[in-house]
Amino acid sequence: MARLTRVLRPSHAHSAFSATLVLMVSVFLSRIIGLVRVKYIMWLFGSGMQADALNAAFVLPDMISYFLVGGAASITFVTILTRYRETGREKEGERSLSIILSTMYLVLGSAILLAEIVAPWYVGWWFPGFDAEKAALCVRLTRILLPAQLFFFAGGVFGAVLLVRKQFNVQAVSPLIYNLGTIVGGLLLVKQLGVASLAIGTVAGAFFGPFFLNWISARRAGVRYRPILDWHDEGLREWVRLSLPLIAGVSLVTADNWIIAHFASRIGGAVSQFNYAKQFFTAPMAVLAQAAGAASMPFFASLWAKDNRYEFANVVAESVSRVACLGLLAASAMIALGKPAIDLVFTGGHFTRTDAAQCFAYFAVFSVSMFLWSAQAIYSRAFYAAGNTLVPMAAGTVVTIVSLPIYFGLFHAQGAMGLAVASDIGIAMQTLAIAVLLHRRQMVSLAGLDYPEMGRCLASCIAGGLITWFLISSIARLVHTHGRWYDLIVLLLGGALWAGISLLVLKQTGSALPRVLMKRLRLA
Repeated sequence: MARLTRVLRPSHAHSAFSATLVLMVSVFLSRIIGLVRVKYIMWLFGSGMQADALNAAFVLPDMISYFLVGGAASITFVTILTRYRETGREKEGERSLSIILSTMYLVLGSAILLAEIVAPWYVGWWFPGFDAEKAALCVRLTRILLPAQLFFFAGGVFGAVLLVRKQFNVQAVSPLIYNLGTIVGGLLLVKQLGVASLAIGTVAGAFFGPFFLNWISARRAGVRYRPILDWHDEGLREWVRLSLPLIAGVSLVTADNWIIAHFASRIGGAVSQFNYAKQFFTAPMAVLAQAAGAASMPFFASLWAKDNRYEFANVVAESVSRVACLGLLAASAMIALGKPAIDLVFTGGHFTRTDAAQCFAYFAVFSVSMFLWSAQAIYSRAFYAAGNTLVPMAAGTVVTIVSLPIYFGLFHAQGAMGLAVASDIGIAMQTLAIAVLLHRRQMVSLAGLDYPEMGRCLASCIAGGLITWFLISSIARLVHTHGRWYDLIVLLLGGALWAGISLLVLKQTGSALPRVLMKRLRLA
């Protein structure tokens, strides 16, 4: 208990594994609340006009954030502040933080004001399938959501201060508050404002979670923000150098959702269906990719700053191998158990079992690429930790451009399902491109990956997934009345069967994964 209390203190400095564990647990809880939020939206609006408008309204704010601050404020700041901290110049780092934040308040604030004005033109261009009523509602919701990007950026800056100090607990809590904001906004205001209440709650959640909590914690750590403008500041110039490639380019990791929404707007309800499937997919994906990547970044940056290249390469390769193995296992469970899970979690209100079946089809295709999403998150942060944002973003831009004809062709050939397939192809190209670039620059060798262990996990995935799928399909054919108790029982039985078979295969093939995970959990 004393160890747990120590680990959970906001000021506790974590190891790489304990940080990953804390963030995995927090991201898992955040995604659970996020699924509750999605469930609430589904219950109220299903996949109809209002749901499509709300889900589409997030795209322009995301684009503003991505193209102006690279969508990764904490990544670039961790690199800069780590260098200041390692060289004993923390006061200079604090001044640069104030200058960068002040500068970007002006830039980002101006961009948001401009976006508020051009929102109607943008909606008509990016969502050509929306009729006049849906487009007007999307414009209204977009304008409500836009100011939240100021809170996300400032929160990312203050959060970087804590990450450099290897304090991850605040990062663990702030997403929970953000997700709760949407739910509370809906509960309090939905009768008066309709779907706009969810957008207002989202903005409130962004203020109290990502911004306010990080600001308070950074202040307690001794960091003071002062409004300063100095175009010649070394830290500002470094931040611009690191951020420009992120701003100038585009990564398929982010653009995937935008591209899918663009094409899906031509099919009624498809924008919502894809969004729901992606939300269900990103719950486990974020636990692996987002948590592991965020936790690893400060440690990668520290090794690179100390010029410890050999250990850097080994640590990155080990991290990639581990998350890829876990990604394979997660994908197997998600595909095998996805149907009863989606039925149990999402059906109800205006979201029917027919809607759930379509949602699962997209979800199953997305899940195939789980291990790729997990691996690319680590690979990308290896470049960022080395202070190189140009190469991965240039590669990401090329991959995105090459992927566009694939999305276009598969959409016109296979309809909406073609977009899900194109997404998998795109992320495969993205991961391979980053891995090869790291290898050719002699930063992280492809030979350093644990291929035998990944092969054992793949065998376990195939065995556990196929047998579990066969069992669930057989039960579905025998039972004609499906309700929540049926979904829950099938999910529990299928989950136990999948876990048992997967663990058995891992042990029989000599996998070290179960033993290593248990050992790490005891030491965390």
